[in-house]
Amino acid sequence: MFRKLVAIEPVSLIPSAEKKLAAFANEVVLHPTIPDTDQEIVARIGDADAVLLSYTTHLGKGALEQCNNLRYIGMCNSLYSPESANVDIHYANSRGITVTGIRDYGDEGVVEYVISELVRCLHGFGQEPWDGMAREITGLKVGILGLGKSGGMIADALHFLGAEISYVARSEKEAARQKGYRFLPLDDLLRDSEVVFCCLNRNTVLLHAAQFEALGNKKILFNTGLSPAWDEAPFLRWLEGDNLCYCDTVGALGGPHLSDHPNVRCMQVSTGRTRQAFVRLSEKVLQNLTEFTGIRPD
Repeated sequence: MFRKLVAIEPVSLIPSAEKKLAAFANEVVLHPTIPDTDQEIVARIGDADAVLLSYTTHLGKGALEQCNNLRYIGMCNSLYSPESANVDIHYANSRGITVTGIRDYGDEGVVEYVISELVRCLHGFGQEPWDGMAREITGLKVGILGLGKSGGMIADALHFLGAEISYVARSEKEAARQKGYRFLPLDDLLRDSEVVFCCLNRNTVLLHAAQFEALGNKKILFNTGLSPAWDEAPFLRWLEGDNLCYCDTVGALGGPHLSDHPNVRCMQVSTGRTRQAFVRLSEKVLQNLTEFTGIRPD
């Protein structure tokens, strides 16, 4: 059992899960606001031996080296790799601090978002139809950058609706091949696709000037990641053509200065943050705590 467990910012646990945190620590402190500075983070952690945080706070070496009692950090958000995490995992591990994260809790809402926006665009619901006449997803050439859980779910949903799927990944996936998805080099995929979905880890940039040249005009680009998948300058030049970019959050777009561009459609809300996603998140955070402590809350 931990002596003191501190959530240094809101971590989106459902109320029943928050109550179960008491099983893991003698003292539990939940902060309702996001800390502004490393010093505020350090003050909130204090002498705690366990910390929870979400994606909105960066917990780096500067703060961690001042927290001598920490032995556990629970990320209540996606952890794909140490390099893309908002916690300095390498430094934490060098201090003997265990860092856990979760995955695959908000993908369903993201899939619903992209299907909704794409259908509205192609059919012309509340806008002019993309091709000048209402069109189905059937036969649409779709490219997926990153065929992980989220990208795979988007590919499967669009394939079910009749789209032709191509994808870029580190290696060809046998399951995707069996479904008829094409594994292509990046530039070939961009040239061939009518709609491209970027489903990449945070801080992964694949679209540079040459890639936007390959992508060309009269294309639709979705980014479902947490950060831009492109260099901003060539992205802005591409936007000046007859193109559209869809992002759910300003973070995925690259900043509020881009949200008013006439060829940008930014919801300014995380579409993966649904009622069901908070339940899945809470269950996985509690499971990580159970695996570390051996305690199973009632």
